[in-house]
Amino acid sequence: MAGPEGMQQPVRQGRPQASSQLSAQPSPQPLPDGASVLELCGDPSVGEVRLPSRPESAATARRLTHALLRDSWGLSAERADAAVLLVSELVGNAVRHTGARAFGLRIHRQQGRIRVEVRDPSRGLPCLLPVRDLDTSGRGLAHVDRIADRWGVDLLPRGKSTWFEMRVPQR
Repeated sequence: MAGPEGMQQPVRQGRPQASSQLSAQPSPQPLPDGASVLELCGDPSVGEVRLPSRPESAATARRLTHALLRDSWGLSAERADAAVLLVSELVGNAVRHTGARAFGLRIHRQQGRIRVEVRDPSRGLPCLLPVRDLDTSGRGLAHVDRIADRWGVDLLPRGKSTWFEMRVPQR
């Protein structure tokens, strides 16, 4: 997983920013004035949520993913937890390897699948490398490959979108 568990303010243009009072502790603290993380940061199923490329942003991405999948869409804890883990891995790669100032998070649900995308301005492609028992890093894409039903990278005119898909019950 990427970095400390603190909450980070998202990079937003012309919109309110998330409160620094948010936390990604196992027992989340109440949000200010009854607001939800989706209200504070944006809904990644409606539009791309831009976050600063810092390790702390992994906590924000995890909270957004959990709020959408579990609270809004009512997916099982098992599916939501798996997606949260994989989001953390993709965000960790974007933060550690791209040199970007910010990245974007999008989550789609259609036809019995969710698709989670992490977009960044780098055109460098991630590599799935063999991992040995004593390796201290490099396990992120191995987790994605093992847990996701499908994953890949789409090159964009300005960067790339690294994504994974998981089967979920139809609505």
